[in-house]
Amino acid sequence: MNALSDRAELIELLGRYADIADLKEFTELPRRVFTDPVTVDFESVSGIPPTTVPLGDYREILRASFASFAATHHVITGHVVEIDGDRATIHAHVRAEHWLPGELANGGPDRWLVVGYYDNEAVRTTDGWRLTRVKLTAAHQENAQLAAVATGQAR
Repeated sequence: MNALSDRAELIELLGRYADIADLKEFTELPRRVFTDPVTVDFESVSGIPPTTVPLGDYREILRASFASFAATHHVITGHVVEIDGDRATIHAHVRAEHWLPGELANGGPDRWLVVGYYDNEAVRTTDGWRLTRVKLTAAHQENAQLAAVATGQAR
């Protein structure tokens, strides 16, 4: 492997990561994206501290988190990749939009917007690069309450 092909594979890895939610493909894609277990840190949007979970459990968390949205669109760009042997860090900007179906929006706003950046860690495996840690830092959100509506946690 060389640095350019590693960089290309790591950027493509983030494309597959975005596709998990946007294509609602929670079975095969997570296996092509994450290590088992994987550490996730979405504290800036969920308030839940970073946690390490088995991949099977995380697949179900993803399914539950995104299933109710009518559509999502994640744009991940501005990749800054640093490779050190079989480990890599990837800093990238994200704009993620999540739309509720009308019946869940109940006449209110129907789009949750998250703008921020990822600071992810990846490792080279026998199957290629995989994300071992995903950290999202939200710089701005609109209608953040819709995340709870989508997962049935709204009061």
